[in-house]
Amino acid sequence: MNPPSSPCSGSTLGLLFRQVRDAMWARMAHELARAGHDLSFSQYITIKRLADGPVGATELARTAELNPGAMTRLLDKLEARGVLVRNPHPDDRRALVIELTPAGQSLWQDVNACGRRVRERALHGLSGPERDQLLSLLARVRDNLNDSGA
Repeated sequence: MNPPSSPCSGSTLGLLFRQVRDAMWARMAHELARAGHDLSFSQYITIKRLADGPVGATELARTAELNPGAMTRLLDKLEARGVLVRNPHPDDRRALVIELTPAGQSLWQDVNACGRRVRERALHGLSGPERDQLLSLLARVRDNLNDSGA
């Protein structure tokens, strides 16, 4: 006799995470389009990271999970749109520091508002404590999977 299957089997858990991620991005793409912004997920992540302050291209590529060539092409597109600027690194002539322009900062304010609407929709119907618990549990799952000692 087989034991009853867990409602959270490995494949179901992974699939659910994937479905939530995909639904979040689909909703975000919808919100961005509705606000008149044509941004890919990688462009969004890059702008989001730059909103925290200037950073090098290597760090941006790591954040967006892109190879250096793809990051260069993405930066070229955003720079051509006036969203960001590449400046020489003050201590390393070979490196660049990338930062949002005033237009990029303005774009981020609008894009971030889209993100808030998506997050609010995703968490609709959950109480404050339930939201906190969900985020805490998801962080624990992430940390369990990233723990190299296990």
